[in-house]
Amino acid sequence: MNQYFTLFQLEPRFDIDTASLEQTYHTLAARFHPDKFAATSAFEQKQAMMMSSAVNEAYRILKSPIDRAAYLLKQHNIDADAPEHTSFAAEFLMQQMEWRETLEDARAQNDEAALAALDAEIRHEQTALQQNLQTAFAQTQYEQAAALVRQGRFLNKLRQEIYAAQA
Repeated sequence: MNQYFTLFQLEPRFDIDTASLEQTYHTLAARFHPDKFAATSAFEQKQAMMMSSAVNEAYRILKSPIDRAAYLLKQHNIDADAPEHTSFAAEFLMQQMEWRETLEDARAQNDEAALAALDAEIRHEQTALQQNLQTAFAQTQYEQAAALVRQGRFLNKLRQEIYAAQA
């Protein structure tokens, strides 16, 4: 299950060296780029395509703090994204409703300033959540980390909706 971390020569933990991740990604992407295998056998081309795909998927997962946390939790037999895990703390549910109302109002009024302010607020929440995730993993509080992953998924989705409203 540590294969993504192994591929990128990283310790399987939440707090990773993102500069090293980026550098290794570019090295691996260049090494296994399908164009480099255009003159090889069909088998070697397929292998290169599979490796290129694996490198891209591993990079996508490890680069995203929320996806990386969910990936790490699976190593502890916790599926943070399982359908049965849909409950949130009451405070977070209330905050979600407020953010949704703000988004809908800003969208209806084409209020770019309100959208930008909401985006900044959500970005701040994401930063705090990532710090809480780092603490939860450091203290091996995996159930807490799973709850934070679910909150992080909501925040990511909300920011995507804000971007869509700004387009």
